[in-house]
Amino acid sequence: MPAPSAVPHAAQVAIVGGGPAGLMAAEVLLAQGLRVDLYDAMPSVGRKFLLAGKGGLNLTHAEPRPGFDRRYRQRTDAVSSWLDRLDGDGIRRWAEGLGIGTFVGTSQRVFPTDMKAAPLLRAWLHRLRAQGLRLHARHRWLGLDEAGALRLASPLGEQRVTADAVLLALGGASWPQLGSDGSWVAELRRLGADIAPLQPANCGFDVRRPSGDGGIGWSEHLASRFAGAPLKNVALAWTGSDGQPQRRIGEAVVTPAGLEGGVVYAASADLRDTLARDGHADIHWDLLPGRDLASVEAECRHPRGSRSMSSHLQSRLKLTGVKAALLRECTPAGSYDDPARLAGFIKALPVRLAAARPVAEAISTAGGVRLECLTPDLMLRARPGLFCAGEMLDWEAPTGGYLLTACLSTGRVAGEGIARWLAARGAAAPA
Repeated sequence: MPAPSAVPHAAQVAIVGGGPAGLMAAEVLLAQGLRVDLYDAMPSVGRKFLLAGKGGLNLTHAEPRPGFDRRYRQRTDAVSSWLDRLDGDGIRRWAEGLGIGTFVGTSQRVFPTDMKAAPLLRAWLHRLRAQGLRLHARHRWLGLDEAGALRLASPLGEQRVTADAVLLALGGASWPQLGSDGSWVAELRRLGADIAPLQPANCGFDVRRPSGDGGIGWSEHLASRFAGAPLKNVALAWTGSDGQPQRRIGEAVVTPAGLEGGVVYAASADLRDTLARDGHADIHWDLLPGRDLASVEAECRHPRGSRSMSSHLQSRLKLTGVKAALLRECTPAGSYDDPARLAGFIKALPVRLAAARPVAEAISTAGGVRLECLTPDLMLRARPGLFCAGEMLDWEAPTGGYLLTACLSTGRVAGEGIARWLAARGAAAPA
């Protein structure tokens, strides 16, 4: 790699990270007339944003506050203050200002009218460039030098950038192929940040083999025939972190070694914490949430003649495919000979989880820069002028628009905080 630049480049505000948080902060700062340079490690910005919207960009959620705020669990109070600056309704108005209409789906999730992420990102970048944003692709953050200048690995070698204020919006550690790999943790600790360990959030899990041999994953039969199969119209029951029973109806997916998908992601924070405490987590599947136990037992007891119980369940309860295979996999020997016991398993099929999948596979990340070491404006107390935003902060949320909403709101908060900090120091916008 060539030698570092002899003369550092100058910037009024340097933002590192071109995801939603970094771009929103840039918008706020540009509106204040400040010069903004944005650096991103990837060839183009917003890559995770685009991939997340591949099946339909879930911008936010229509759940009213304060219920919306409680989705952020232990960080409800802090996130609530961010949402006071930019909440779900504000995000819809912001999108409309870009010429992107939105609608509320049947699940109360909010989407662009065309469901796509790319048109919104294009419109956003067009407006930011028109306001003066300078984008620098393929610039990966390495840290700060002794003088406080940014060190950036670029196609031309290591570059140094001095700035009046710096915002880091480097993401968590999920989807590292898109630029968020958590490599910033050691450098932020060196700079005085208190970092909660990065963990998977909205993630899948490996199961303890039901055969009782202590192994991980399903039997070869189930894994080879049903990996990737969706479990539709099921209910998941688990114990919450507060010790209270939880239940949610939805869908999941059988993986080669375990489970993932919507209802699993909804429970993932509780299940991850239980695994850390107990070494395992127990869940129960209701394979027929639309029927009560008495009716299921009645169908199991119905005379079946010469048919096998599996054929009987298929005929009487429409229990087929991956549901039937999972029932067979997770029930002890002899269960099919006892209609009452079998009905109980159909309504509450036990599965023991052994481990969460790696953070690199997760939809999002828990942990990060603890909010206690930041000011309310998201400036690092140990390093005045250095701000943090987005998923690299220590908060987590379920899918459904809550993740993107919080990322955008932290960008708004940090951008406003930087502008105030610069104004207090007399670093006004250029004439």
